[in-house]
Amino acid sequence: MHCEKATTFGNAKIKYNGIVEDTFRFVEKTQLMRPELWKRFVQQFREDADFDAGWRGEYWGKMMRGASLVCAYTDDKSLYQILKETILDMIASADDSGRISSYAVSHEFDAWDLWSRKYVLLGMQYFLEVCREADLNDAIIHSMTRQADYIIQRIGDGEGQKPITMATRHWRGLNSSSILEPMVRLYNLTGEKRYFDFAGYIVSCGCTDVENFFELAYRDELYPYQYPVTKAYEMISCFEGLMEYYKITGEETYKTAIVNFANKILESDFTVIGCCGCTCEMFDHSTVRQATPSNEEMQETCVTVTVMKFLSRVYLLTGDPKYIDAFEIAFYNAYLGSLNTENVVGTSIEKYLLPETKVVYEPLPFDSYSPLTAGVRGIGIGGFKIMSDDHYYGCCACIGAAGIGLVPQIQFTNTQKGVALNLFVDGTAEILSPGGNALKWSIATQYPKNGNVRITLTSAIPETFELLIRNPVWSKTTLVSVNGKEIPATAGYISVEKKWCSGDEIELTLDMRTKAIYPIPYGEQVLMNKVIWGHNYVVPTYDKEHPLAHKHIALQRGPVMLAQENRLGYCVDDPVDIAVDENGYVAATESKKALPYDAIVAMDVPLADGSAMLLTDYASAGKLWNEESKMAVWMLTK
Repeated sequence: MHCEKATTFGNAKIKYNGIVEDTFRFVEKTQLMRPELWKRFVQQFREDADFDAGWRGEYWGKMMRGASLVCAYTDDKSLYQILKETILDMIASADDSGRISSYAVSHEFDAWDLWSRKYVLLGMQYFLEVCREADLNDAIIHSMTRQADYIIQRIGDGEGQKPITMATRHWRGLNSSSILEPMVRLYNLTGEKRYFDFAGYIVSCGCTDVENFFELAYRDELYPYQYPVTKAYEMISCFEGLMEYYKITGEETYKTAIVNFANKILESDFTVIGCCGCTCEMFDHSTVRQATPSNEEMQETCVTVTVMKFLSRVYLLTGDPKYIDAFEIAFYNAYLGSLNTENVVGTSIEKYLLPETKVVYEPLPFDSYSPLTAGVRGIGIGGFKIMSDDHYYGCCACIGAAGIGLVPQIQFTNTQKGVALNLFVDGTAEILSPGGNALKWSIATQYPKNGNVRITLTSAIPETFELLIRNPVWSKTTLVSVNGKEIPATAGYISVEKKWCSGDEIELTLDMRTKAIYPIPYGEQVLMNKVIWGHNYVVPTYDKEHPLAHKHIALQRGPVMLAQENRLGYCVDDPVDIAVDENGYVAATESKKALPYDAIVAMDVPLADGSAMLLTDYASAGKLWNEESKMAVWMLTK
């Protein structure tokens, strides 16, 4: 079952333990609590930083969005002060017209200019959600209106204006059209119709100058990898904007387009680690191509976080927990795997540099690309740019904070009849009941290390309402009891409607058997994934299944994918013969062996010859970024 729709708890007070809490603190320490980094990003707007048609202007807003989500959870006064100071610094960077851009006026509205301005607006809008001062709130809105007014006077279909799909040289307008989202949000903040009208203009253009992507999604005839432009991150960003527009208009064709698009992604371009794109950052039918041997850049962190954000919003729109199932896969695999917890600088930076280049080497908090078949992490820095002070940064590093910030947003949600519990994270959550009473849910679990979850309620006033507990799609034999009495575990959500009293306890046991997953044969196909840079377009290319693709296997245990790693006592390039039973399960057992690195999960996996192979969770493997920690989630078989 699923609920009709859900909303976030804006007043929730949440405290986590374990992996999730550690990730929040890692992001705070290594990235967000660094005033010099924020100053460096604002400096890009005080000079013609993107003289080379670059994207340095995206860094500040992209990181501010994630920082605001993190601050909403941690409620750290020091972090808030840092964010407040950089907001004021950014407002002060505007020129006399209110314009904030990393592009000089002489070459504005080209390349990544509107994309970067989008992120300035979004960064400010997300900060407003944690802003504590009325005068600062007003100053931010005033700055945003001046920025937006400058844009809408110059972009559009009127005389002397530049069409939005032509306000870039890339992706036929996808990147520039993504400014739809902050324009709608600005209308919500101000009520000024001109922003709503401009958003309507963007929607009517349909994202590109070659095809209306919203209409393509509504017709539901093509997969995203078959669209005439296939850049995943930018395309999803446009649909995020359409979702905001739908919330105002209520036009059901827009909702249909959004849900169709989300479902098509999950069907055709969602890999076992929860990301999209085996050809750099483009939709390319990854669902069937993911076991293709490759050492190329793939599974970009920007795509991972954007997919997570989009899935969480589609869940709120529909109430269907399948989008949370997918969100969770992305979080525990691709997202946590991108954290640079080994503090590696990496040699991959060098390929971006000219011999005479001087840079200040420093590790970035997030990796940009994730291998699927045998490969190494750290093969490239997504969105790499050097700034005028010889420091560098990247887009994936900037977007990373938003990934962890999404977790408390959707762990508990409001439903029409009560409350839904979507994510099983050790800690406590203080929320309001449907009747406005204070509830404290305590969750005790080592999930995803195991599937045992105990949920206890503390409440001063008994109240009748429905609690929905997500039953993950991979858990085939879920057991659940309320105050010691077993109840049926229905698919999707388990519904418990009763008079809830303090001390009520729910025991959940999820099916954590290890399941074998095999590649989907496809033979050959035509993909829209070849970029002809001189034309800034994607054209059809012929794709034939790799002869070794079908000789791979992947193992899933709960929401976690298991992975090989060279430090575990073997070479990941060597084929293995895993013992799989007639039902597709592997009798893996929790390993007691000493590990060469910290891991969430470590399993001994039986092989056909009676021996066992040690695997860990995918997210923990490969953190040295070199051959010593070469890894694979799709394992080559004999």
